[in-house]
Amino acid sequence: MKYGRLKNFIGGQFVDSAATAVQAVTNPSTGEHIADVPLSSAAELDAAVQAALKVQHSWQIVPIREKAQIFYKLKASLEKDIDTLAAYVNEENGKTIPESRAEIMRGIECIEYGTSLPSVVAEPILEVSTGVQCRAMRYPLGVVAGITPFNFPFMVPFWMIPQAVGLGNAFILKPSEVVPVTSQRIAEHMRDAGIPDGVFSIVNGGKEIVEAICDHKDIKAVGFVGSTAVAKLVYSRSSATGKRVLALGGAKNHLFVMPDADPEMTAKNVTDSFTGCAGQRCMAASVLVAVGRVDPILEKIRERAASLKLGQDMGSVISRAAQERILRYIDDAEKNGAKILLDGRQAKVEGKENGYYVGPTIILDPEGKTASASEEIFGPVITIRQARDFDEAIAIENASPYGNAAAIYTQNGAWAREFSHRAQAGMVGVNVGVPVPREPFPFGGWNDSRFGVGEMTGAGGIELWSQSKKITEKWELQKKTDWMS
Repeated sequence: MKYGRLKNFIGGQFVDSAATAVQAVTNPSTGEHIADVPLSSAAELDAAVQAALKVQHSWQIVPIREKAQIFYKLKASLEKDIDTLAAYVNEENGKTIPESRAEIMRGIECIEYGTSLPSVVAEPILEVSTGVQCRAMRYPLGVVAGITPFNFPFMVPFWMIPQAVGLGNAFILKPSEVVPVTSQRIAEHMRDAGIPDGVFSIVNGGKEIVEAICDHKDIKAVGFVGSTAVAKLVYSRSSATGKRVLALGGAKNHLFVMPDADPEMTAKNVTDSFTGCAGQRCMAASVLVAVGRVDPILEKIRERAASLKLGQDMGSVISRAAQERILRYIDDAEKNGAKILLDGRQAKVEGKENGYYVGPTIILDPEGKTASASEEIFGPVITIRQARDFDEAIAIENASPYGNAAAIYTQNGAWAREFSHRAQAGMVGVNVGVPVPREPFPFGGWNDSRFGVGEMTGAGGIELWSQSKKITEKWELQKKTDWMS
């Protein structure tokens, strides 16, 4: 067991959990047992909260420019450590090394935004009446927490940390118990960059810790990324205790292929979207809506996906259970009349026979009658539906209860503009299959893909992790009086 029993990080120190129950952490590419993660108790969460409460106010009053300097140090140290961090992500998540490196780089971009906070949060001052000024100031919420998923063990924590910590909060991370190893390295970097003891903590665990975060009276805000079912529960339970909550859920992202789409670009882009990270991302292509006659483009997508080398171009899925769930969707689609254009069910990687692999899979279900066309699969599977025209395609997309991402492939500006306005999704792409906004634009979907107010990352993170105080002042003797005098 390469990493042994992992520890919590509380008060600036790695500490053994008192938990007797542990969960095995497995390398999904090989099936190898690489670590044990303790399933900590609510009392251990409370210990992290108490450590945070002791230091949060003193951290809050540190000038924001001094806070930002720590993020400069953090960024530099992480950049030097990309290879090691990517190896951690590869081992515990199963994505390829290039994908793991890309995840680290994207997380570092989020930290770059944290370095800009002194300029970004500068609030206006305005003379609103003769001798009377109004100004606004940002204040932290106190102790806050983030609950992060298995698919991006490095990046998603940094969707939250720069704004939450940079704005003066103390932050407690509950990483997915499936991928807790990378977060141990994150804690080392945070400490070495100069984050004061107690300002950043990690409490490992499962359902008990999630519920304890939702219930704890001294945790003032919660950020969550995961499945829609759990997002709903976290939102309802946390908001019931008066917390500020943003819980991001699942997706069923639709990509339109119009007759004038560029064949080569579309084939590459769609394939990368539904197979990248083995399809385990909430922005992945899930349904391709073929508008009119686009058969040659569909064949190019099939050919490109079929050419991918499993274990090199695409990694494993996260677990045996995930593999079995994905295969059931494919089996069900075939059983109920869909045509399997590309079948990844017998995928094997030489030398990694115990790994959890599913090859790229393309399902043709023109009328969307099977579960593969409507439910989130979270694997390298895309279902093709057919639409006679643009309006029918829009009706298909907007019928989904989710609203994370949608994209269109076209060279027609009018179609692109119409799609951008009418698609019921929070993030839209034009010839971009994974339309993740980059800072300062925030990440966040619509409908059943998001619960709570606000958005994650960028400017949305400032609103999520802080509150505004408005101050009105009058000091001058006034020659002229009005209603504000």
